[in-house]
Amino acid sequence: MHPFRWLTTMVAIFFLAACSPGAPKDADVVIPQGASIAKAGQILEEAGLVSASSFRNEARFFGSDDPIKPGEYRIEKGMDAGDILDLLQSGKTIQRLVMIPEGMPSIMVWERLMAEKRLKGTIPVPAEGSILPDSYAFTTGESRSAVVARMQAAMDRAFAELWAKRSPRSAAKDRNEAITLASIIEKETGVAAERRTVAGVYTNRLGVGMRLQADPTIIYPITRGKPLGRRILRSEIQAVNGYNTYSMAGLPKGPITNPGKASIAAALDPEANDYLFFVAKGDGGHIFARTLSEHNANVQKWYALRRERGEME
Repeated sequence: MHPFRWLTTMVAIFFLAACSPGAPKDADVVIPQGASIAKAGQILEEAGLVSASSFRNEARFFGSDDPIKPGEYRIEKGMDAGDILDLLQSGKTIQRLVMIPEGMPSIMVWERLMAEKRLKGTIPVPAEGSILPDSYAFTTGESRSAVVARMQAAMDRAFAELWAKRSPRSAAKDRNEAITLASIIEKETGVAAERRTVAGVYTNRLGVGMRLQADPTIIYPITRGKPLGRRILRSEIQAVNGYNTYSMAGLPKGPITNPGKASIAAALDPEANDYLFFVAKGDGGHIFARTLSEHNANVQKWYALRRERGEME
């Protein structure tokens, strides 16, 4: 190309880029994995933000060599092609959150992820106890399997850290036993200060061969960990399966929910107490006892209080 013609072309391109109007509105755009500059320009033009040609020219003549990165981006009003190119190359995507609370069973984790319309793809129900409860960032168009993988990797890291600090008092011989015991603790108490005490009770029971008799282990095979919504039936208390700790000694065959780090820590470092019994006192907490007679007295006191409140006949 003749030098003068090349210079004229460059001046024209520079002029067009400088005069290119900025985005007329705020908008969110999704850049798919593997998208080219041309494809990104097309997406931006279809969203009514900047012309595809101005975006391509900006990338070709003025942009850096960094690739654009996939994800969802917030384009703000007034951003020109150069600003948008910088943003797409930065990878500063919109971070959306999915929250998994402590004690959420895997069937409900699955339902939450499948209900999130910004994610794509189908997934099986994750293995119970494999998800670490927390808040997880994701971007629109990301696969559900990728989000689950992050949740499970977080559990792997957390467990490894806690396992390395485990106490000799812990009854757990391996990861499955630790997570299983932690899942029962998670379901049995909502009071943070009680977790290690409850862990001590169950550790003591396991040590002397007593049945754990944890109500949540009755419910799990019926609802997969969802609330039962009614009283437990006598036939369910007597049911024989791999989870019901009223009809079997020892731990269930696997976790009954996804426990949080505090419950795992409690299972691996139980309180050194001599309690063997506890009963709920109606405020989320429990009354603990060393002997059956002491426990029965506590139960009668709680029943009397409930009758005074009109909660039972």
